[in-house]
Amino acid sequence: MLELVKRFFKTRYVALLEEETARLRGENRALLNSLLGTAGFPPVEFAEPVKPVELPRLRKRSWQQVQRKNELEAMKG
Repeated sequence: MLELVKRFFKTRYVALLEEETARLRGENRALLNSLLGTAGFPPVEFAEPVKPVELPRLRKRSWQQVQRKNELEAMKG
């Protein structure tokens, strides 16, 4: 139960950090373009950041499940 709670808060924390990072990047772009505009240069066009591909979560098997799988494979071949 404790591990479940830890995992929940860790994923929430990581999500909050990612949101904060995205917000700060946008703010930095705006500030840079503002400074460039003040200096008389055209604003810089930024490429959209590449979003990470979400991989499917791998199911962790117990040692009993792994042992059973190994036994079935041994019986087949």
